[in-house]
Amino acid sequence: MTSFDAIVIGGGHNGLTAATLLARSGRKVVVIEADDALGGAARSFEFHAGFVSPGLAHVINRLDPDVLSALAIEHATARTAAPTVALSLSGAHAVLRGAYGETIDGVSRDEAARFRELRSKLLFQAGIFKRFLKRRPPEVGEIAFTDLKSFATAGLHLLSKGREEGRDFLRMLLMNVADVADEYLTDDRLKGVAAFDATLGIHLGPRSPTSLLGLYYRLTGEVAGATGAQVVAKGNGHSIAALFDAAATKAGVSIRTGTRVEKIIADRGRASAVVLSTGETLEAAAIISAIHPQATFMALTDAAEIGTGFRRAVGNIRTKGNVAKLDLALDGIPDFPGVARDDLAGRLVIARSIDHVEQAFNPAKYGQFSTDPVMEITLPSLTDPTLAPDGACTLSALVEFAPYALADGWEKGKPAFLKIVLETLERYCPGIGASIVATHFLTPADMEERYNLPGGHWHHGELQADQLLINRPVSAASGYTTPLEGLYLASAGSHPGGGISGLPGLLAARQILSEKRA
Repeated sequence: MTSFDAIVIGGGHNGLTAATLLARSGRKVVVIEADDALGGAARSFEFHAGFVSPGLAHVINRLDPDVLSALAIEHATARTAAPTVALSLSGAHAVLRGAYGETIDGVSRDEAARFRELRSKLLFQAGIFKRFLKRRPPEVGEIAFTDLKSFATAGLHLLSKGREEGRDFLRMLLMNVADVADEYLTDDRLKGVAAFDATLGIHLGPRSPTSLLGLYYRLTGEVAGATGAQVVAKGNGHSIAALFDAAATKAGVSIRTGTRVEKIIADRGRASAVVLSTGETLEAAAIISAIHPQATFMALTDAAEIGTGFRRAVGNIRTKGNVAKLDLALDGIPDFPGVARDDLAGRLVIARSIDHVEQAFNPAKYGQFSTDPVMEITLPSLTDPTLAPDGACTLSALVEFAPYALADGWEKGKPAFLKIVLETLERYCPGIGASIVATHFLTPADMEERYNLPGGHWHHGELQADQLLINRPVSAASGYTTPLEGLYLASAGSHPGGGISGLPGLLAARQILSEKRA
């Protein structure tokens, strides 16, 4: 039997973050990845000869600088933030520039001023929220001094803005994004972008209570040196996955790909080893699961060891995705009328208004896909030319809403929904259909199978009020420890949640190191 100090299950960016930090502390660490390469959903892949997809994460907006610093990763933070183009069928687009609309083209001066006021308020309020995302969540009934200090610091920061700002924060915290956007803005294009960003990857419409939390969460990210900024992902050796892979390798982490963990061995409440698909058994003082919590506890652990109540709670995590991913291989750079060539290298959003986003969401409540979808589009090969042959181009789009549990099943629904998506693109980019060389389309059901994501949810569970902080993934495992001593969680299903941040892996590793075992 081979022994390690720590075994990490899953080679996504969170697993690699935890493994790298543990290895740098002198631990003997191995990462076990079922796929043939590391990176998880952030890994780029060739979907047609010469054409490479950046993976599910085609926009980077939450890559935490503390993670990069801890792993000594030199990311291209000098890159400027990508513009966001709010597409209009008329060709009169609004363009948000800088870190989430520091300046805006295509709107009136008064509207730009109103957006700046809203942006300032949202960034301030998201900053309060952010203080609790970058540390281990407190345990109910066991509030430590450091927790009290965080609460006090956040409160003082809020009070420093005055009582009115404090009241506004409490008023807005659980509001829906539609009401907030309507308070400040008059331009449907800007309201549509805010509504889209608040609900992307979450089973809520813009008029659903608490939907503003989704926008807060997005705006807690810091990349390109600015809060709220976004950059288009690169692929191949320049991808986020490749950077984390290189950091782990440099730290001396042993990596095994193409090997699946079949079972976590535990006895009398302590996890001590894993059994691999090769038949080999590896033992370690610390086992860190960086895969979906349901994949961990419903498939790899013995129900008798974790208890029926805990197992039931994990099984009840809401984790049904509603986003489809489209990659297109194009024979040339597409022309979106009214969009400047430089802006094509940014983010293009089809969300004409709050009503458009709400009406796109409504069918998903009943197991149907939208017939007028909203989507986020990038042209990754304009940022990274290695992703397409010379003269050609790649298009990547996240499309909402596409429910995991489609009423008629995805075998029948997938071609029908793809047809609608392509027709929608044609309306904003006439002639794009004729330039398509190849199509690659993933539904939530496809994501479940491809990435071992129960429910096809890329955040490993809904980012809603009852599944955040001390309830992520469930209250009995919110602080990275679990009912099985020696078994830890470090995936997007853990605090603070999904997105390419690395924080779950960073905080999990810090928790393990603080216990001074492994």
